[in-house]
Amino acid sequence: MNASAQQNSSIVADEAAHFGKLAADWWDPKGSSAMLHKLNPPRLRHIRATIDLHWGTGPEDIRPLCRRRAADVGCGAGLLAEPLARLGAQVTAIDAAPENISVARLHAARQGLEIDYRNGGVEALAGENFDLVTSMEVIEHVADPAEFVVALAGILAPDGVMILSTPNRTPLSKLATIHVGEGFGIVPKGTHDWQKFLTPDELTAHIEAAGLRVIDRKGLSFSPASGFHLSDSLALDYFLTAVR
Repeated sequence: MNASAQQNSSIVADEAAHFGKLAADWWDPKGSSAMLHKLNPPRLRHIRATIDLHWGTGPEDIRPLCRRRAADVGCGAGLLAEPLARLGAQVTAIDAAPENISVARLHAARQGLEIDYRNGGVEALAGENFDLVTSMEVIEHVADPAEFVVALAGILAPDGVMILSTPNRTPLSKLATIHVGEGFGIVPKGTHDWQKFLTPDELTAHIEAAGLRVIDRKGLSFSPASGFHLSDSLALDYFLTAVR
């Protein structure tokens, strides 16, 4: 395998192309990425609670990630990277689709945010260390989930914290993402392959094999009354938090 192939071994070309086509309206809350905009608020609440617990910060801290490095792997056009930068982090965000990175850079510049956006796979970050590593709704799209987690673990600083999220492989997630989400055009067709979804136990096993320890599991649920919200149920989608 040549160096270029090694550097991008987590990337599935068809997946990158699919998401690259969505880049132009990624920041449109009513566009093809509308679902991600709805996911982002509870996602950020969970991340904020996690970093406060991990580093002893609190609600009064406006920039709790100040002087810390954060890596957002599979960043899309920056929906998570920008809030992390506003929380004070020195953010490096990487994505397999060059179209996403172009849109992300332009949007960040318009917001006056300095974010180190890069095109490529997680392997391109090898040799660097980050206090916070996030990868949201990404692992179900990579070539090899186990190797992907090993690469994520490799860039986590000794006192760092890693937060992953992904859909569970359950009848509920199949109904929600495939039959309803893609079937009714809420999510672009071809976005999901239910067979590639990981259960919490499967993802935990990958994390432990990579030398990390899962310290928290949190669900992401949906209801017509409150939309997406944090939950104790892992049946639809979930977060796993890991440390060394």
